[in-house]
Amino acid sequence: EKTKVVEPLDYENVILQRKVQIYSDPLRDLLIFPIEDVSISVIGRQRRTVQSTVPEDALKKAQSLFVKECIKTYSSDWHVVNYKYEEYSGDFRMLPCKSFRPDKIPSHVFEIDEDFEKDEDSSSLCSQKGGVIKQGWLHKANVNSTITVTMKVFKRRYFYLSQLTDGSYILNSYKDEKISKESKGCIFLDACNDVVQCPKMRRYAFELKTIDKYSHYLAAETEQEMEEWLVTLRKIIQSNTESLVQEKKDTVESVQDDESSTQGKSENILESLERSMHPELMKYGRETDQLNKLSRNDGRQNLFSFDPEVQRLDFSGIEPDVKPFEEKCSRRFVVCCQDLSLNLLAQLSDRSEGGPTNVEPFFLSLALFDLKNNCKISADFHVDLNPPSVRDMLLDNSASGAEGTKGRSPGESLVHGIPESCLRYIKRGVFSVTDPHVEIFLVARVEKVLQGSITHCAEPYMKNSDPGKTAQKVHKVAKQVCSRLGQYRMPFGWAARPVFKDSQGTLDAEGKFSSLYKQDSSKLSNEDMLKLLAEYKKPEKTKLQVIPAQLNIIIKDIPLDFTNCVTASYIPIKPFEKSCEDIAVEVEELVPEVAKYCYPFTVYKNHLYIYPLHLKYENQKVFAKARNIAVCVEFRDSDEADARPLKCIYGKPGGHLLTTNAYAAVLHHNQSPEFYDEIKIELPIHLHQKHHLLFTFYHVSCEINTKATSKKQDTVETQVGYAWVPLLKDGRIVTLERHLPVSSNLPPGYLGLGDTESRRQPSVDAKWVDGAKPLFKIRIHLDSTIYTQDMHLHKFFQYCQLVQAGAKEVPGELVKYLKCLHAMEIQVMIQFLPVILMQLFRVLTNVTQEDEVAVNCTMVLLHIVSKCHEEGLDHYLRSFIKYVFRAEKPSVTQAKMTHEILVLSMATILKQSADFLAINKLLKYSWFFFEALAKSMAMYLLEENKIKLPRGQRFPDSYQHALHSLLLAIIPHVTIRYNEIPEESRNVNFSLANFLKRCLTFMDRGFVFNLINDYISGFSPKDPKLLVEYKFEFIQNICNHEHYIPLNLPMTFSKPKLQRVQDVNLEYSLTDEYCRHHFLVGMLLREASVALQDNYDIRYTAISVLKNLLIKHAFDNRYQHKNQQAKIAQLYLPLFGLLLENLQRVASREALYSCAATSSPASRDEFVCSFAPPSNRSSLIADKDPAALPNGHVIKREDSKGSLNSEGATSSPDQSENIRRSSTRSSVSHCSRLDQFEIQTLLMCYLYIVKMISEDTLLAYWNKFSPQELINVLVLLEVCLFHFRYVGKRNIARVHDAWLSKHTGADRKSQTMPALRSRAGGMQVRLQHLGSLETSFTLNHNAGTSEADIVHQALLEGNIATEVCLTVLDTISFFTQSFKTQLLSNDGHNPLMKKVFDIHLAFLKNGQSEAALKHVFASLRAFISKFPSAFFKGRVNMCAALCYEILKCCTSKVSSTRNEASALLYLLMRNNFEFTKRRTFLRTHLQIIIAVSQLIADVALSGGTRFQDSLLIINNFANSDRPMKATAFPSEVKDLTKRIRTVLMATAQMKEHEKDPEMLIDLQYSLAKSYASTPELRKTWLDSMAKIHVKNGDFSEAAMCYVHVAALVAEFLHRKKLFPSGCTAFRKITPNIDEEGAMKEDGGMMDVHYSEEVLVELLEQCVDGLWKAERYETISEVSKLIIPIYEKRREFEKLTQLYRTLHGAYAKILEVMHTRKRLLGTFFRVAFYGQTFFEEEDGKEYIYKEPKLTGLSEISFRLLKLYGEKFGSETVKIIQDSNKVNVKDLDPKYAHIQVTYVKPYFEDKEISERKTEFERNHNINRFVFETPYTLSGKKHGSVEEQCKKRTILTTLNSFPYVKKRIPVNYEHQVNLKPIDVATDEIKDKTAELQKLCSAGDVDMIQLQLKLQGCVSVQVNAGPLAYARAFLSDSQSSKYPTKKVNDLKEMFRKFIQACGIALELNERLIKEDQVEYHEGLKSNFRDMVKELSDIIHEQARTACQGPTEIYHEDTMHSPWMHDSLHVFCAISGTSGDGSYCSLRPTAEI
Repeated sequence: EKTKVVEPLDYENVILQRKVQIYSDPLRDLLIFPIEDVSISVIGRQRRTVQSTVPEDALKKAQSLFVKECIKTYSSDWHVVNYKYEEYSGDFRMLPCKSFRPDKIPSHVFEIDEDFEKDEDSSSLCSQKGGVIKQGWLHKANVNSTITVTMKVFKRRYFYLSQLTDGSYILNSYKDEKISKESKGCIFLDACNDVVQCPKMRRYAFELKTIDKYSHYLAAETEQEMEEWLVTLRKIIQSNTESLVQEKKDTVESVQDDESSTQGKSENILESLERSMHPELMKYGRETDQLNKLSRNDGRQNLFSFDPEVQRLDFSGIEPDVKPFEEKCSRRFVVCCQDLSLNLLAQLSDRSEGGPTNVEPFFLSLALFDLKNNCKISADFHVDLNPPSVRDMLLDNSASGAEGTKGRSPGESLVHGIPESCLRYIKRGVFSVTDPHVEIFLVARVEKVLQGSITHCAEPYMKNSDPGKTAQKVHKVAKQVCSRLGQYRMPFGWAARPVFKDSQGTLDAEGKFSSLYKQDSSKLSNEDMLKLLAEYKKPEKTKLQVIPAQLNIIIKDIPLDFTNCVTASYIPIKPFEKSCEDIAVEVEELVPEVAKYCYPFTVYKNHLYIYPLHLKYENQKVFAKARNIAVCVEFRDSDEADARPLKCIYGKPGGHLLTTNAYAAVLHHNQSPEFYDEIKIELPIHLHQKHHLLFTFYHVSCEINTKATSKKQDTVETQVGYAWVPLLKDGRIVTLERHLPVSSNLPPGYLGLGDTESRRQPSVDAKWVDGAKPLFKIRIHLDSTIYTQDMHLHKFFQYCQLVQAGAKEVPGELVKYLKCLHAMEIQVMIQFLPVILMQLFRVLTNVTQEDEVAVNCTMVLLHIVSKCHEEGLDHYLRSFIKYVFRAEKPSVTQAKMTHEILVLSMATILKQSADFLAINKLLKYSWFFFEALAKSMAMYLLEENKIKLPRGQRFPDSYQHALHSLLLAIIPHVTIRYNEIPEESRNVNFSLANFLKRCLTFMDRGFVFNLINDYISGFSPKDPKLLVEYKFEFIQNICNHEHYIPLNLPMTFSKPKLQRVQDVNLEYSLTDEYCRHHFLVGMLLREASVALQDNYDIRYTAISVLKNLLIKHAFDNRYQHKNQQAKIAQLYLPLFGLLLENLQRVASREALYSCAATSSPASRDEFVCSFAPPSNRSSLIADKDPAALPNGHVIKREDSKGSLNSEGATSSPDQSENIRRSSTRSSVSHCSRLDQFEIQTLLMCYLYIVKMISEDTLLAYWNKFSPQELINVLVLLEVCLFHFRYVGKRNIARVHDAWLSKHTGADRKSQTMPALRSRAGGMQVRLQHLGSLETSFTLNHNAGTSEADIVHQALLEGNIATEVCLTVLDTISFFTQSFKTQLLSNDGHNPLMKKVFDIHLAFLKNGQSEAALKHVFASLRAFISKFPSAFFKGRVNMCAALCYEILKCCTSKVSSTRNEASALLYLLMRNNFEFTKRRTFLRTHLQIIIAVSQLIADVALSGGTRFQDSLLIINNFANSDRPMKATAFPSEVKDLTKRIRTVLMATAQMKEHEKDPEMLIDLQYSLAKSYASTPELRKTWLDSMAKIHVKNGDFSEAAMCYVHVAALVAEFLHRKKLFPSGCTAFRKITPNIDEEGAMKEDGGMMDVHYSEEVLVELLEQCVDGLWKAERYETISEVSKLIIPIYEKRREFEKLTQLYRTLHGAYAKILEVMHTRKRLLGTFFRVAFYGQTFFEEEDGKEYIYKEPKLTGLSEISFRLLKLYGEKFGSETVKIIQDSNKVNVKDLDPKYAHIQVTYVKPYFEDKEISERKTEFERNHNINRFVFETPYTLSGKKHGSVEEQCKKRTILTTLNSFPYVKKRIPVNYEHQVNLKPIDVATDEIKDKTAELQKLCSAGDVDMIQLQLKLQGCVSVQVNAGPLAYARAFLSDSQSSKYPTKKVNDLKEMFRKFIQACGIALELNERLIKEDQVEYHEGLKSNFRDMVKELSDIIHEQARTACQGPTEIYHEDTMHSPWMHDSLHVFCAISGTSGDGSYCSLRPTAEI
């Protein structure tokens, strides 16, 4: 079914109607879209060059449409639509704010991070007032303490005696002299009243006696030391007693004396005291809520700045900005040619300036060769390195030198503004390589002036003879040659070097050129060069001949400040200096024509490269001489006879830049020469049919004939042929390799010769060489950005040109050309991308009628777009849309605009079901079309100035219809086909969202809302995960709109008068109204609330979207004012409701530790458990739904109260109805717990809103709540504290490792993002998925984490914890102020108060940072002073809990925390004192003592120095608090500290027994005993014992502790006449309860606030404990005490529940009796031997109760381990046997433990009373074990001699008890003779059989096993053996008749039992066991027969009377009856089964 759709408001209308309201709103910025939101800017095209590359008159000259369009494209500017607030329309990461993270993250100190090992700072001890008075070694012992357990007798310790600042003295002991470690114990001397020697104990021993009859025994090492200690200690004790006496006198009068005498304080402190109170106290006195609030606001952080995603600020997914098209940027480097010198050098010039130079000119050309791809990859770079003196040799003949090389002549021509002479000798070339790799070589070819064969010319350079002479000779020849053949070149040598080190393009700067190798005339071409390179690369390069030479060329990276460079067309590149010095030229790269290297052209370039390759002239017969052939190339535009060549060929260095012809290098005496030259031509803009290349061949005569100088010019060159080639074919340039025929003449009109028809005219004809065979081979390469060689493109533009020129359109013709464009080459498509796309959009816009054209045009667009994506070049499309695309106005008026036509044709394509490929592509690449639409719309609005119109009138209705139909066409492709085309549907979903987001800026917003609504309603709640993700991606994208806030109209929509009764117009829940008024936020929250009921991934997606949006608001710098933030937060109010609905899932068990110990009746409804299925005694939450949760976890059932269900019984009925409803809403509802990350994210959002929202709003919101809901609001705050608590560095590291292991394999495929994303915010979705992957970490998870990461993580989490703490403090403080009256009701004892207080405590429980704690303590101070009655009146819970937590802080490792805590504790006492009208602070006093005890019990406190410090602080406060001076207060405080110290000393051993549960319990029990007079403290210790039991799984013992506590309170109430019965009422549960009757009534009773209420709670706790202990039978006993109270109070609800519990208990009893699955424990006797180890325990025996079925080995192992850890594992031994241990035989070096299994023991009478299994396991105190022996001394012997010793042990108390071990206090032994043993055995066997047969459902297997053991036994064993031994004639006389008769009696019972068992077995067996049964039966017959034989004979001898009496007797004797009956049963003879009909059968 679809989700319920809420129609959005008509936005435009609403803002019109509410104009006044909106404009008068002070925060109207949040309601109005800003003006000037969109604009167009024209950006000048960025050029690399100083001037445009397009020639000035290019457009005039151009004639073809394509060329014109290209030229327009390269010279036009960019048109960009600017969205002023664009940065705000993406993910939060794109916001322009720089302050996501605070510059300096404050570092917080946490208790948990302080080193565990970092013990008490010793400084605090020694820096005390008197410092250390005495120190030294002593031996210490604890003897006769109230505690029975002691350690080794004397231990050597190092003692320090020091005086504390409050004047008291303390004696601390340590392991050794270093104080660094924790003190091992401390003795407070103010508690001691005497010191005496006691030599009996040990030499040099003395005893320190304390006030409470407790002694410390110490012994010195020498007599002298002892004396010293005694003297010192006596002094101290004496001064103590004096000061006490003094104090009592002076309390009131002379305060002055008191101070000076006892404290010995210096004067100035006193003076200051007189003047003021204690400064700290003064400060506290001045605190107010307002000040506290202000101080909290100091230095607050934005919670979101520590969010892992903000911290990560991962921009990886964010698209780089779309850049305009720019020239291809490849790897560029510069080659600087410096020098080439061979080894023949001479001083040529007469002037002495230059040194010796080469003796003839050489010319270099450099090019790059790619060996991997086997091609040349750059144009040639020609360099002339000849010095002027050598250049001069050429001057006479070259035309170029006319102007001379020095200085510029004034009339010199400029090329692009550069003097031509500067470009003549360029020595720096800039090369570029698109795809660098190691096999790219820079090859330098060296040429010289043509002279002869290469070998001949190189020879002088390679010879080693006299170089001077040779040089002169060569120079002489060279001079002649240069003057004659100066313009011809010949190949000479080559050299190469690698360019790159690697494929990243690192230059190989160290690389050197190879030697100069001689060119081989047969290996000249580029192909040959590549082969040579391959050879050169190999190490053995021997074949090549080397010409000794030095080539100095440097390759280097282009420096940053590179200036004076020109392009390959000599256009200067920026920056270019006027001086034109040392110019560098770019060398064109010849990129292979592959799509991936293509890029859209942006500059004008129009070059043609010509490569003459080969002339095959060896067979020609026309010319006599054609050997040294030179090729001359010209470019002409006419074939008339007088035509001139064009001056457009790039010249060589030294000549003109552009010349009319170019020669290739000449090969001497070669008739079919190869060429390697490259001739570069600048093509004209307009090409026509006549443009062609003309090649002329010359034979050059090389002989130097000195005689014939006069004729030299005539004979140098002889023309030997022509070849030509036209450039255009069908209007396109053709560039393949061409083979041309050669003609010997050049007739006019020669271009026409190729045509067949012109051949017929004989008037002009060519004389073809060699029969017009193609002799000349050339290659042409076009490098142009205005001509295309692609036929389809060419034809398309040609047709468009025709149509533009007004030609008649042929129907279908255009479509045909459009369709052909699909065949266009991808390279061409990319190179001319902007030109082609613009032309297609033009065609699209000018469509007149034909729909077909529009669709086909769109299809071509789609084809191009998809091709670009496939090649990974989609960024070019983005650049096109952003910078180039402009929607032109249609040529016809009234025609539709581009965007409308495009929308229509997109819809058409999507609706054609035939072409699925096209549909899928359109969906996949939809972004392109949507972006085009958006830009087209924007430009239409701005250029037509329609942006000024109201939104409704901007676009025609037809456009809105078109958009709507497009949307409807898209929906099914997403919601139905998502599985088949996941990528396509995701992409269209994404780009559609972006488009609609843009539409919100341009169009009628209400209309766009409707579109959004239509789209969203296409989804349904039952959708699969993928679709839900789409939905959220869509919503997130829309919600990222830059004006999202105004779109939601955060203002009040007042309601009609009627409904507006008490409503403060607060829209706080997801009503339809709310969703209509605040459309987007409503949609988001509504979807999120549904998603929260779904599975993890879906919830995760929803939560992330929500959070990212809030982060964005939080950092949006437009809305930073707090009122703005408050308004924004208010929009999200319904999120509160959402969280409260899901409270159960956020509040985990752990989070609500505080709810378990509920106290006030109203919040006790967790007790409401529905016990309907008796097994399911668990929380309400669990009962809503089967126990196993959908995510596979099972709710743990240990604690029925752990879960928090606050909407229980006490709330109104409709409320619980709600719960039920909400839970049925979705099957998973409320069940699958959210994981930590989700909870944290939701709570972060919640906290942001709570923090930002205005207090009035918050209050108005709270006021809407029922009291129960208010408590939930508070619970939510408490949950925040729990989930953001700081866990400490150690745990962070641990958690992180766990995270890694969990996530490295996690499958997150579904979360990858669209392949394309519009920049406008595409990345955030991807980020949201990939970024956070449910972690609360900012760590980079890929690798392991470094220490630094963890430190950083800890820093963040610490800051989060602190900020959360302060936010919650703010909220709870405001709450407390607002609800003060409710909180005070009932003297502050109400559920709301309890919750508020819980939160205050939660701060302390969750360990805040030092900084936060300062504020927490301030709040606590305020809280105590606001609500004193809650603490000091009525029940003590709050006071107790507070004392406990504060005391815990008093031992903090952070000193400031200790100080604050001590002060708070002091103020608590003082407040109490004031509250009681300055009588006393007894309550706090008592609670502190109790808390200290509890802390000790939890081993959270030891009397360490830190705690001492805190006590000192408190004492000092008391001493210097002036108003208190004259009261009893200070001395009472002192008294309290003394008592605390006493408690500390008494319990010092707790720490030692941390690991030994039995010892710990004994210790605590003895403490509990010692507090008979202080019920509160006794209760504390019993509670503590219960805790330990629960922790160890000893539930029965825990339950007994609860029972004892309840009895204690009952007894107290009974004595106060408040309760009918005392502890006796519990006697049925346990006889041990009488201990509680020993309560003494003295001072301790004064502040005991026990009431019926407390008792009921404790009794409920008992029920609970007994249930867990599975002792269901006793539950009724407890209930009997509760029921009358409930009845009296008319608590029918509670009664129902109680009876339900009882019902459950009885049902359980039946169940366990039936299944026998309940095991109530196993018992062992444990005895300890070894004085040195166990001391007082030595020789003691205990009974241990172990849980369920504990084996002997198990308990032995446990004890072994436990004591092994204590004494060393080698020293502990277990004694296995149960015999009496002879202590003398034991080795005293070892600790021995004897463990024996024992069973409960009952007399026969008792057995008959204790009928059930339970009764035989409950309240038992006698146990038995048996030890076999024989008189001969062996353990076992034959039946006749086997004796047994039975030992019966009685314990001091009955099990179960508050302890699991009870000492044995009585032992009784019975020795059994062999006949007794026999009777016993048979009795056991009989009992076993009877038990098996009487069971409800018989255990067959057991039955058969037992039967077999009884019946089928071998001759000498089993029952018969006993019969033979004791009953046969020969034996029976030896034994007393009574015993023999007993045995017989037993046998009778035994036979009867066997018979019954057999009968039963027969009934139960299946047919396959019949045979087995028969076997048993016959065995039984045999046994009965033999037995009767034995007994029969024996009878005769026994009785001397007549036989018949015997018969008679036997007949009537019961056992005969029975056995006969059995015989009958076996033989099947009995007819009616009655005994009477039996006739004696056998002769018995």
